[in-house]
Amino acid sequence: MQANETSKTVHFGDTASAAPAERPLGRAIKRGMLNRCPACGTGRLFRAYVKPVDHCAACGEDYTHQRADDLPPYLVITIVGHIVLGGYMATDLVWPLTTWQHLAIWTPVTIILSLLMLQPVKGGAIGLQWALRMHGFGQKPEEDADDASAYSDRTA
Repeated sequence: MQANETSKTVHFGDTASAAPAERPLGRAIKRGMLNRCPACGTGRLFRAYVKPVDHCAACGEDYTHQRADDLPPYLVITIVGHIVLGGYMATDLVWPLTTWQHLAIWTPVTIILSLLMLQPVKGGAIGLQWALRMHGFGQKPEEDADDASAYSDRTA
């Protein structure tokens, strides 16, 4: 072996083509937050307010198996809660307002911020799942013929 050659350890079952394509985490989350497909960055991610498309119109990435269920609302509650609580405390230090005045200010701010942040945060969660190959995003389509032949002797 020569000095400028690098030795690569090959483990059982490894092949050169077995390495999955790189999926940068930050880029995928950013694209998701911008309402774009995490894979290609050009197709739309949502068809309605928080309803994702089934497939990307540009690259065909399948989004039917994404599971961004509870994470986006939890993140929105945490972020909006910190913003509103900080704003409330700062306002209360400068201007001593009554409880009704605070409610009149911070209730609409809370509702508007929550509604504005929910879709980008859900897009970021979908991008996170895509980048980390979670919930079926990294699986190759399986052959149904192999399954049928392997279990052909079984009856329902």
